[in-house]
Amino acid sequence: MPPSNVDGMEAMEPQPALFAKTDDRWIPASYPREELLAGLIAGGMAGIVSHPMDNVLWKIGLLCEGEPDSQFGLKGVDGLPRGEVLRLVAEASGFAPDPLVRWGPVRVDPAPVLRECEAAGDRLAQACRRGERVLFATGHPTGLIQLYAEVGRQLAARGVELLRPRDGYSWEESEGRHRHNEIRYIEGVAVFTDRASARHTHSPTSMQLMLEKATPDLVFADHGFAGAAVESGVDTLSIADVNDPALIVAKAQGRTRTVIVMDDNVRPEAYWPCFQAMMSRLD
Repeated sequence: MPPSNVDGMEAMEPQPALFAKTDDRWIPASYPREELLAGLIAGGMAGIVSHPMDNVLWKIGLLCEGEPDSQFGLKGVDGLPRGEVLRLVAEASGFAPDPLVRWGPVRVDPAPVLRECEAAGDRLAQACRRGERVLFATGHPTGLIQLYAEVGRQLAARGVELLRPRDGYSWEESEGRHRHNEIRYIEGVAVFTDRASARHTHSPTSMQLMLEKATPDLVFADHGFAGAAVESGVDTLSIADVNDPALIVAKAQGRTRTVIVMDDNVRPEAYWPCFQAMMSRLD
């Protein structure tokens, strides 16, 4: 690896909020369960989600065939029968698998989403009690980043140390075309960039690099950021879409405990029910 620009590790410094709060839904409060369930459907995280069944089955096939980008840095999640992986995805999402259905919409039950968010909140509460070191990262900077940033802000206020390993670290790849890569933090959340834009990524490389410099007690992440953390044995909370089954398989294998299965790329502000469900377990 080329030398790092910033090899150190530091806690997140106080900084102005990047995300403007357009309403009070990002302030921890008590909400009726029915309102949170309705909010998950209204926001698009549950109900009819953006990936139809043909896409879900195609991505399951890629994982089962060992396509690297689908594995999120996890070993041993490929090679399963496609029907078995479909069963795991359906079980996590709350729909009935039908091997004869190849097309049409996929519906995610909001109740399992809410339960997993509450389970994540229980683990985050434990991090607060212990004063743990937590690392947030996302391969979906246009979707999940506000959720991670707001949760991180609440944790920091309760004594959790938010880590920023490899902040500004850059490296180059020459496969296909010459490309610059860099790890940056937005509101304390690690993202993969090309130095100009935050990028969507499945790659585990950024997290692998960060874990060379930091030993977090807990990671909250998605895509390859989460997969690399699980593979390294770090306690991990993760978010997975219905068409990205690697983390769901890892949970079924007993390698990770909490995987929130929902649409992972809706409008950032729509994830407020997830935030409130997690916050309800903190105090």
